[in-house]
Amino acid sequence: QVQLVESGGGLVQAGGSLRLSCAASGSSASINAMTWYRQPPGKQRELVARISSAGSTTYADSVKGRFTISNDKLQNTVYLQMNALKPEDTAVYYCNALSTLSSGSIGNSWGQGTQVIVSS
Repeated sequence: QVQLVESGGGLVQAGGSLRLSCAASGSSASINAMTWYRQPPGKQRELVARISSAGSTTYADSVKGRFTISNDKLQNTVYLQMNALKPEDTAVYYCNALSTLSSGSIGNSWGQGTQVIVSS
C-alpha cells in the first residue's frame, strides 16, 4: 500500500496563499493518480484537484485559476499551491492516491488530513 503524509496547512487571511504537500511512500506500488480533496465544516468531502501519472490535471470549478496541483516524481510528492484564498476554502484537506499494487490490485490510500483556515 501507499502511505501518505500531508503538511502545509494553517491559518491565513483571505487573499493569502498556502502550499500543501503530500509525500508518498511504498515502493511496491505504482501510483496512477493523486488527488486533493477537502471537507468543509459540516459538509461532504469534495474533489479539489487531481494529477495523473501522465501529468494531466483536473480542477474543481471553485478553485480554477487560484489553485495549482503539481508533482515531483523524484521526491514522490504532490503539491497544492493555493492562491487568492477565500473563507469558503476553509476545510480539512486530504491527499488521496490511486495505485496499482504489486499484486495487480488497485490501492486507494488516504492521508490523515491537514486543516486550512482562511479568515475574512
